Amino acid sequence: MRWFVKRAIAAFLTVYVAVTITFFVVRSMPGNPVQALAMALVQQLYIPYDTALSIAKAVTPFIPQGPIWEQYFRYMVNFFRGNLGYSISYSTGVPVTELLASAIPWTVLVVATSLVISFGIGISIGMLMAYKHGSKFDSVLAVVFSVIRSIPAYVIALIFLIVFAFQLSIFPTGGAYSVQPSFSLQFIKDVLWHAALPIITWVFIHFGGWALSMRGSTISVLGEDYITYAQARGLPSRRIVLTYVGKNAILPIFTQFMLSLGFMFGGSVFIEYIFSYPGVGYMLYQAIIKRDWFLMLGAFDVIVIAVALGTFIADMLYGFLDPRVRRGGEVGA
Repeated sequence: MRWFVKRAIAAFLTVYVAVTITFFVVRSMPGNPVQALAMALVQQLYIPYDTALSIAKAVTPFIPQGPIWEQYFRYMVNFFRGNLGYSISYSTGVPVTELLASAIPWTVLVVATSLVISFGIGISIGMLMAYKHGSKFDSVLAVVFSVIRSIPAYVIALIFLIVFAFQLSIFPTGGAYSVQPSFSLQFIKDVLWHAALPIITWVFIHFGGWALSMRGSTISVLGEDYITYAQARGLPSRRIVLTYVGKNAILPIFTQFMLSLGFMFGGSVFIEYIFSYPGVGYMLYQAIIKRDWFLMLGAFDVIVIAVALGTFIADMLYGFLDPRVRRGGEVGA
């Protein structure tokens, strides 16, 4: 119980410090929401900037005023109450929590699905590479996966979009759906069709990294004495692979997987922008462009909470899988 409380306090402090840093970083950015809205009005209505600025100030009374430390105190109080302020870049005056609530499911659908699929494929290929360590199969895949990892995600996303959406017309060019939303099989199929290309892109980008991580971890486990002892006892190969090798090899990358679940919200910015997919990443990009303070902070807060929660869950599960973690590494405790 003491171990659980310590991890919970650490997670809370992580969120508090990260949200505080994010607040001051966002507020130190040049420009502000009122000026951004005024410039948008000038471009849309062709009116003088002074007139547009007056209109922008009139329609955004919720923009924080006063000293920065006073604004910070109000924001933190509201944050712990679940109030993240109001947006100006989507529909002026709409609560940020409503916008994020509508965006989070789309990001979870694409990125969480992609992460689970890429992780499953990656660790399977990684174990196979480890068992064939030194062979042509292992060497070629190691080089190929290393090359793929070195290519920026947005480059791969653009290539996939051009080839599979614009050239071959296999998938839609953007958006989350193209039919009237409803609880019907047609709508579900349409949502999955729109999500397919972003998911394929994410899997292609990440499964090689998981394979290389699992390969290295498995090779180190195969050299342990208890694997040699298990083989000497004549245990079935299937049991050795699953019980002894697989379980111990996956432990070092398990925390990395849980952290990736948290970072999926932040890592989706370029993918969602390129595919015009209405998730948290796409919303964060639009908020940065339009200097939407509260929406930026809200999106960053979601990322911070997701990472902290992923780390906390990883600690809990890792402690369950390896009791030595709960004992602080003291086997005899």
